[in-house]
Amino acid sequence: MRRALLASLPALALTGCSVFGQDMPCRQADADSQVSAVWRAADFGGPDEAMIRLCVDDTCEERSSGDPDDPFVPLTVRLPDDVGATSVPVRLTVTSTKSGDTVVEDGTRAELTEQHPNGTSCPPTVWTATLRAHPEKGLTSPKGMKLQR
Repeated sequence: MRRALLASLPALALTGCSVFGQDMPCRQADADSQVSAVWRAADFGGPDEAMIRLCVDDTCEERSSGDPDDPFVPLTVRLPDDVGATSVPVRLTVTSTKSGDTVVEDGTRAELTEQHPNGTSCPPTVWTATLRAHPEKGLTSPKGMKLQR
């Protein structure tokens, strides 16, 4: 019996399986380090009535406010993957597409949290933060944000 058990151990090691079935192969999900802002398109008026600009350090992305029938709209600024557990400066500017006036302007620091989309022992490790673009409060926490009308 002992010889049979010892003979099977190299086969288990070569296949990547554990004796107890605990090892799992890594999934192949990809992810990027990023800061995101989300909002309900209806918060900023009718279809595409505002231009949302999100900046992290010196990198900025922008998009229109979207269709009010969408439950929420995201905007993402990609970060270097090795950014690590830090806080980054984030700036939000919302501009009316009709008048060109600034409707919302706000800034804060976002604390990045470590994420492992394929499990803790599998790559990649990414650093993310998500904020809400609120029409009156600026950048806030997305907690409690209703994704439906």
